Amino acid sequence: MKKLILLTIILPSILSFTHQPKSISLFNGKDLTGWHADVPAMDTNTSIKSPFIIRNGLLVSMGTPGGHLITNAIYENYKLQVEYRFAGVPGNCGVLVHASTPRALYQMFPKSIEVQMMTQNAGDFWCIEEDISVPEMEKRRGPKEEWGVNGNKKRRILNLTDGSEKPVGEWNTMIIECVKNSIKVWVNGDLVNCGFNCTAAKGQIALQAEGSEVEFRKVELTPIVKLSGADCDTGK
Repeated sequence: MKKLILLTIILPSILSFTHQPKSISLFNGKDLTGWHADVPAMDTNTSIKSPFIIRNGLLVSMGTPGGHLITNAIYENYKLQVEYRFAGVPGNCGVLVHASTPRALYQMFPKSIEVQMMTQNAGDFWCIEEDISVPEMEKRRGPKEEWGVNGNKKRRILNLTDGSEKPVGEWNTMIIECVKNSIKVWVNGDLVNCGFNCTAAKGQIALQAEGSEVEFRKVELTPIVKLSGADCDTGK
């Protein structure tokens, strides 16, 4: 009887130790449950329709009018997998992480770190009232005295690769890992950016409408506790 009691006590701790985090889909394929749109032009013109729609089971950003589709929930310590394509012509869009104050820049962009999706530039960081560091900072961002997080300051941090994106019309997979104050990005399996000392560690997630039609078929989040591979600042 004592042995049976001992097994009953130990077994739950083993199950807890081996439990794997469960991925959640932020897009259900049917509607925009869990999201809200922030489109400044809709404030004063009631005839304008939201640029974010569902079409054939895909989440589509029509590109105009400009704005953002923002999660209602705040997230931290996660891996975000986004599958997207520019269906017709090359264009511009982005995934914003650690988003908070709406319309903090140019009365349009929420305070955040943008992971660029613009054709041939996927994986660039754009600092939007938040900041982040990367290795070889001056090479990739420009002279230090010109850095900044708003206005015409150097807010763009170039990605590490060229040629990671697939041709227009084909699906791309972007993976963004956010753990504490670090952000790491892959495009189609290539490591394209890795930043540390971010001024935010949590926030909402946003997708852009920025002039181009983009289709999304997956927006999936998985809780994680550490980055995959080496840390951004030490390489270890």
